[in-house]
Amino acid sequence: MLNDVIIAELLKKAEEAIKRAYAPYSNFRVGCSVLSTDGEIFSGANVENASFSLCICAERIACSNCVLACGDEKIKAICILSEYGTNSYVLD
Repeated sequence: MLNDVIIAELLKKAEEAIKRAYAPYSNFRVGCSVLSTDGEIFSGANVENASFSLCICAERIACSNCVLACGDEKIKAICILSEYGTNSYVLD
Protein backbone atom coordinates (compact mmCIF):
# COMPACT_ATOMS: atom_id res chain seq x y z
CA MET A 1 0.00 0.00 0.00
CA LEU A 2 1.17 3.52 -0.74
CA ASN A 3 1.84 5.91 2.12
CA ASP A 4 0.56 9.49 2.26
CA VAL A 5 3.95 10.97 1.31
CA ILE A 6 4.14 8.98 -1.93
CA ILE A 7 0.52 9.76 -2.79
CA ALA A 8 1.16 13.47 -2.23
CA GLU A 9 4.25 13.32 -4.45
CA LEU A 10 2.31 11.52 -7.22
CA LEU A 11 -0.37 14.23 -7.08
CA LYS A 12 2.25 17.00 -7.09
CA LYS A 13 4.02 15.56 -10.16
CA ALA A 14 0.71 15.13 -12.01
CA GLU A 15 -0.28 18.72 -11.14
CA GLU A 16 3.06 19.99 -12.44
CA ALA A 17 2.63 17.99 -15.64
CA ILE A 18 -0.91 19.25 -16.33
CA LYS A 19 0.50 22.78 -16.56
CA ARG A 20 2.65 21.62 -19.49
CA ALA A 21 -0.16 19.87 -21.38
CA TYR A 22 -0.70 21.02 -24.95
CA ALA A 23 -4.42 20.85 -25.69
CA PRO A 24 -5.39 23.72 -28.03
CA TYR A 25 -8.17 21.73 -29.72
CA SER A 26 -10.02 20.03 -26.88
CA ASN A 27 -8.91 22.33 -24.03
CA PHE A 28 -8.89 19.15 -21.92
CA ARG A 29 -5.56 19.14 -20.13
CA VAL A 30 -4.33 15.97 -18.42
CA GLY A 31 -1.31 15.27 -16.26
CA CYS A 32 -0.13 11.86 -15.16
CA SER A 33 2.48 10.44 -12.84
CA VAL A 34 3.61 6.85 -12.44
CA LEU A 35 5.53 5.19 -9.64
CA SER A 36 8.03 2.53 -10.70
CA THR A 37 8.61 -0.52 -8.55
CA ASP A 38 11.98 0.94 -7.53
CA GLY A 39 10.29 4.08 -6.14
CA GLU A 40 10.99 6.61 -8.89
CA ILE A 41 8.20 8.89 -10.13
CA PHE A 42 7.82 9.85 -13.78
CA SER A 43 5.29 12.23 -15.30
CA GLY A 44 3.67 13.12 -18.58
CA ALA A 45 1.03 15.42 -20.08
CA ASN A 46 -1.25 15.08 -23.07
CA VAL A 47 -0.06 16.55 -26.36
CA GLU A 48 -2.57 17.27 -29.13
CA ASN A 49 -1.99 17.68 -32.84
CA ALA A 50 -4.22 19.01 -35.61
CA SER A 51 -4.13 15.46 -36.98
CA PHE A 52 -6.13 13.73 -34.24
CA SER A 53 -4.39 10.39 -34.79
CA LEU A 54 -1.05 11.96 -33.80
CA CYS A 55 -2.27 13.04 -30.34
CA ILE A 56 -0.71 11.30 -27.37
CA CYS A 57 -2.22 10.91 -23.93
CA ALA A 58 -0.52 11.79 -20.66
CA GLU A 59 -0.55 8.17 -19.49
CA ARG A 60 1.42 7.00 -22.53
CA ILE A 61 4.03 9.70 -22.05
CA ALA A 62 4.47 9.01 -18.31
CA CYS A 63 4.75 5.25 -18.90
CA SER A 64 7.18 5.81 -21.77
CA ASN A 65 9.34 8.05 -19.59
CA CYS A 66 9.41 5.30 -16.96
CA VAL A 67 10.37 2.61 -19.46
CA LEU A 68 13.06 4.80 -21.04
CA ALA A 69 14.62 5.51 -17.65
CA CYS A 70 14.20 2.08 -16.03
CA GLY A 71 14.30 -0.34 -18.94
CA ASP A 72 11.61 -2.92 -18.46
CA GLU A 73 10.79 -1.73 -14.91
CA LYS A 74 7.23 -2.43 -13.84
CA ILE A 75 4.83 0.30 -12.78
CA LYS A 76 3.48 0.11 -9.24
CA ALA A 77 1.00 3.03 -9.25
CA ILE A 78 -0.45 5.62 -11.60
CA CYS A 79 -2.12 8.97 -10.87
CA ILE A 80 -4.16 10.69 -13.58
CA LEU A 81 -5.25 14.28 -13.09
CA SER A 82 -7.45 16.52 -15.20
CA GLU A 83 -9.12 19.81 -14.50
CA TYR A 84 -12.21 17.76 -13.66
CA GLY A 85 -10.80 15.32 -11.12
CA THR A 86 -8.19 12.75 -10.15
CA ASN A 87 -7.94 8.99 -10.55
CA SER A 88 -5.23 6.85 -9.04
CA TYR A 89 -4.52 3.15 -9.27
CA VAL A 90 -2.17 0.87 -7.40
CA LEU A 91 -0.91 -2.12 -9.36
CA ASP A 92 0.70 -5.22 -7.89
